[in-house]
Amino acid sequence: MAKQTSKSEFAVIGLGRFGSSVANTLVERDFTVLGIDQNMRIVQDLADELTQTVSLDATDEDALRAVDIAFYPTVIVAIGEDFQSKLLTTIGLKSLGVKRVICTASDEREKNILLKIGADQVVMPEYDSGRRLALGLAMPSLLDHLQLGRGYSISDIQLPTSFVGQTVRDKDLRSGFGLTLVAIRRGDEVLISPSADAVYQAGDQLIVIGKVEDLDRLGALK
Repeated sequence: MAKQTSKSEFAVIGLGRFGSSVANTLVERDFTVLGIDQNMRIVQDLADELTQTVSLDATDEDALRAVDIAFYPTVIVAIGEDFQSKLLTTIGLKSLGVKRVICTASDEREKNILLKIGADQVVMPEYDSGRRLALGLAMPSLLDHLQLGRGYSISDIQLPTSFVGQTVRDKDLRSGFGLTLVAIRRGDEVLISPSADAVYQAGDQLIVIGKVEDLDRLGALK
């Protein structure tokens, strides 16, 4: 029987520094992650950290088919310096029907080639940290994130449309979400400790502090 998955499941191919950062961050935020690498030692080292790990040659379509790779809505190809393997893996994933393939590239030339052969998104690790990518996948409205300590964060969250026109008092984040509003970022302006009478405007970004699960609840609002 075919494997049943949801949008909350990811596969990461290539578990080097970047790939393991993406995979571990997704797991930290309660997502299911299949980690794939050809190096058995790396796979064994991460076996207790990720949901599932497997050692295989990702350029082999039959091997990818055997782990039901097409049932993962998003697959991140984080293979290191071997660009040929990255190309073959990307082609294989799209051939097998993976809906969203995100690849890493070392320069613009590689990026353009990967996009032309079917990659849906290409990031360059020297500019895009694995943690930022993972947080973007897990919570698209969570624009920026700084880890404070176990279970707590300060985050920059896009204002929900339902807040537009309401005052800070009307949408009390402390009573509604257990969060503290630090500032409102409005274009190039930052309103530090906004008053209770401040009115939220479309496009505002809320800088808030609190528990990760409470930040996620706010970030999930439309």
